[in-house]
Amino acid sequence: MSRLFGSVRARATLGATLVVAVALVAAGAAVLLSLRSNLIGEAGTQAERSARAVASELAAGTPYDKLSGLDGDDGPVQVLDEDGRLVAASEDLERISGTDSTQVKPRPAASPDGDDRGDRDDGDDSGSTGESLEPGEISGESVFSNGSATIDGDAEDYRFAAVEVETPDRGSLEVHAGWPLAAEHGAVRTALTVMLIGFPLLLAVVAGVTWLVTRRALRPVEGIRREMAAITRSEDLARRVPEPDTHDEIARLASTTNETLAALETSVERQRRFVADASHELRSPIASLRTQLEVAAAHPELLDLDGAVEDTVRLQRLAADLLLLARLDAGERPADARVDLAALAREEAEGRAGVSVEAEPVEVAGSRGQLGRVLANLLDNAERHARSAVTVGVRREGGLAVVAVADDGDGVPEADRERIFERFVRLDAARSRDDGGAGLGLAIARDVAVRHGGTLTAGRGPAGGALFELRLPLVERVRGARADRADAPRSA
Repeated sequence: MSRLFGSVRARATLGATLVVAVALVAAGAAVLLSLRSNLIGEAGTQAERSARAVASELAAGTPYDKLSGLDGDDGPVQVLDEDGRLVAASEDLERISGTDSTQVKPRPAASPDGDDRGDRDDGDDSGSTGESLEPGEISGESVFSNGSATIDGDAEDYRFAAVEVETPDRGSLEVHAGWPLAAEHGAVRTALTVMLIGFPLLLAVVAGVTWLVTRRALRPVEGIRREMAAITRSEDLARRVPEPDTHDEIARLASTTNETLAALETSVERQRRFVADASHELRSPIASLRTQLEVAAAHPELLDLDGAVEDTVRLQRLAADLLLLARLDAGERPADARVDLAALAREEAEGRAGVSVEAEPVEVAGSRGQLGRVLANLLDNAERHARSAVTVGVRREGGLAVVAVADDGDGVPEADRERIFERFVRLDAARSRDDGGAGLGLAIARDVAVRHGGTLTAGRGPAGGALFELRLPLVERVRGARADRADAPRSA
């Protein structure tokens, strides 16, 4: 059962059925109440018409035994005098309730002890309108009530109407006339029966249609699920989920899933290349160092100590680069220290031949060590390719700090200005590994720039060589943005 209602289709069907059921019950109750009210109102109108017909005859002086409404064909009729005595009643009336008197046989003369009023409650004026009438006048108001009566053995429920009439010779009289409620009861029972039969059938239709519609609507989702399960089992990230041609939320879900798979495939492929390239780059210094150590073990006099140290340093630098890239890939957040880029540029340029610095003080927020690594990598790259001079400029540009490193070398071809930021990429295939490094410097520099909320781009310098521009948000702008985020209300 829990598995069944764990299905979106089952929950949607149940929810739709419950909503329709509640709506049908509410609508059915309203219809029944409206139908009953209308039919009772119609019965009351008929009862009032009968009462007024009898009252008109009484106002005209018609004797009690000549009243036309006492035949009992339309319903029970009672005529009460001002003392509540029954002076006229329908023929064959055996029992009555719901009027001002339960008497069924007329008693024109009052008994000596006044017991004839025993059937009327003292002080009960429910059938009286309280109007002051002239002789021959009929009250314009009627009083309605529900009750029952038995005529010639037939018991029914009635709607009663009470009307007052002032007669010239018999004083004030009160006429009670009833109209049967059998039609109202029959109509309500019929409507209720139709609802009890029709509503379950309608709910079954709603449930069936909802089940089929949701099944059809969710069929692409099941296709996406099956394909994702197959991709998980096969670990083949080149596969894609089917995209339905419906242009709805499910189609957008499929499209987003494929985009995620593509990004994941790219990331995994990049990681594989990274591991392969890292393994290749590590193999060379390790193999060289091992060879030198094996030669030294066999022939100590042939030990190349400088070469061993150089390979060790190279291996250490490569391990440090790989460790930094791993930390950046893991999403390590930079420190929140204030860093003066002008001072940092002069510090990194110190001791480098042919490097000149023109800088104005600008401060950014971040890790001094990582930003120093960016400048060092850019300067190392510029020195390797410059003919004679490297220039470093630090300036403000709007809300950004800009660090420009330019050389007078051959520059970077426009087609390669993005590729050089990929890991283990070296454009000069003829360059030795010892001179060119592992191809991680620019990749590290861009990753650090992005982690600090900035950018690193390559272009053409004033002297025709390469120009690298590092743009970072100023410290005031960074802290203002963080303060705005801290002051913003959090969603529940």
